[in-house]
Amino acid sequence: MDVKIVKGMLLGLATGDALGVPVEFESRMTLKNNPVENMRGGGSWGQPAGTWSDDTSLTIAAMESISRLGKIDYQDIMENFLRWYERGDFTATGERFDIGNTTRSSILRFSRRILPPTKCGATDDNTNGNGSLMRILPATLYLYGTRGKIGDDELKIIHEFSAMTHGHIISQISCGIYSLIAAQILNGKNISEAFNIGINDAENFYGTNEAFKNFSRLCDENFAALDENKIYSSGYVVDTLEAALWCLLNTDNYKSLALKAVNLGGDTDTVAAVAGGLAGIFYGAESIPPEWLAILKRRDYLEKICAEFANVC
Repeated sequence: MDVKIVKGMLLGLATGDALGVPVEFESRMTLKNNPVENMRGGGSWGQPAGTWSDDTSLTIAAMESISRLGKIDYQDIMENFLRWYERGDFTATGERFDIGNTTRSSILRFSRRILPPTKCGATDDNTNGNGSLMRILPATLYLYGTRGKIGDDELKIIHEFSAMTHGHIISQISCGIYSLIAAQILNGKNISEAFNIGINDAENFYGTNEAFKNFSRLCDENFAALDENKIYSSGYVVDTLEAALWCLLNTDNYKSLALKAVNLGGDTDTVAAVAGGLAGIFYGAESIPPEWLAILKRRDYLEKICAEFANVC
């Protein structure tokens, strides 16, 4: 796979993540009064400007494993997640400062070495946070790069990739829909075409699954025209997926996309990371404001990860 695609994905994701970190949990009204316009420091986590969070850390932890082994190995990826959790590996500053409850419990479950990796993810209805959606793109890009498509067989792997931490079917379908849209962007479609084809493919694959009714808004032809007050940017995976895709459909460049996503408030870093990963693939890393990239922590390290990953796709 062209390293430019991988760089677009990871730098797009990490930049969105870093933009959102200082204002995570802030309300939409607060951000309307004081919107994010550039990289900030301090705020919610007291981190330096350009610091990315668990969204990026878990993405690069997965990328490092796939690059080193030349395949998806769930055991090895979870070992990397454990290194991140226990030692602060794969972080922007050497410090792990953010983790979702479902991801934490899944990693701790894995650490006991009782269950296989793909059985460590929680399956309760209340464990559908966005923790697997935010790190799914390494699997998507690897499968597309090595197989040339995201079809039925690939979606089963996407589901297993989610289930390492998030095993509920709603989380798995969220990752599947996102990956189907990403595949169409990789096919050279524009954003609107990629969304429409990806959603149609999702309907064909998931339409008979009762859980797919949770995604009915995405199937509505008027989804992109929804008013902002109808878009929810919480940590619930369906909300995150909808918010990220709505931002993508309602902007025409990376900068506008990232700022719109962050200024929705709520789970700012993850909504912007999920949106930013797709925007980075479509618009390219060169579309990210250079003043943001100049502040982004460990940019050289991120680009090294990209080069290694591109070689195995």
